[in-house]
Amino acid sequence: MTKTMTQVSAIALLVALMAASSLFAFSKPAQAASLTALSNLHAGDLIRGETFSAVYYYGADGFRYVFPNDKAYFTWYKDFNSVKWVSDANLTKIQIGGNVTYKPGVKMIKINSDPRVYVVSSGGVIHPIGSEAIASALYGATWNKQIDDVSDGFFPNYVMGGSIDVASMYDPAAEKADAENINVDKNLSAAAIINISDSGFSQPTLTISVGTAVKFVNTAVTVHGASADDGSWGTGSLYSGDAFSKYFKKAGTYSYHDKYDASKKGTIVVL
Repeated sequence: MTKTMTQVSAIALLVALMAASSLFAFSKPAQAASLTALSNLHAGDLIRGETFSAVYYYGADGFRYVFPNDKAYFTWYKDFNSVKWVSDANLTKIQIGGNVTYKPGVKMIKINSDPRVYVVSSGGVIHPIGSEAIASALYGATWNKQIDDVSDGFFPNYVMGGSIDVASMYDPAAEKADAENINVDKNLSAAAIINISDSGFSQPTLTISVGTAVKFVNTAVTVHGASADDGSWGTGSLYSGDAFSKYFKKAGTYSYHDKYDASKKGTIVVL
């Protein structure tokens, strides 16, 4: 039973991520005023490619995060004026990290298969509201007009929290204020960098905390790549200037080598 539920949840999340890249779009101008180089992107930028109009959030960890739809987007932003264009080729070099959830405190949400209404807290944690009276106390007399339907396919993006049984358990204004931006809401931070050159890895031994991303960057002219000694993960082939990021979410020691030169080795210690 547990295995089946895990498989279903994994499939639902995969479908959501694949669908998200095409669900949220806005009208494409005739052409971009200019294209932004990857080196000129900054954490917190809004980005899009040349061909498709899907908008992404460029996280502090170097991943791009998908806005599932315009309703989720407009809980964070009022317009598209700050969106930067990047080339399609460069956009594909930025890995997708997941979906952006609703900004806490702005709207309540629900799904078609569940009659309950939820408030949103930081990190995509949702809490069912105990009664209509509590919803009214939190969002006023028009509370029932401040509820957005979230597709069942995107519901796995959220984490179930405890029920709001009294209004004092949740403060919409405080929730909004605490969610300064998406980096803060998702607790994103800069990735640790390991450069790969013909002489090996720039940090043969790297110690990081659980939940930290590591970014492998090929600074050589020749192709390189990092591969786990046990075969559990790898960057694939990285050509000159290419990069690959991976989150390490469990404590342990991770040994790896250059897939093109096994004599070049490295170790990541996750505490």
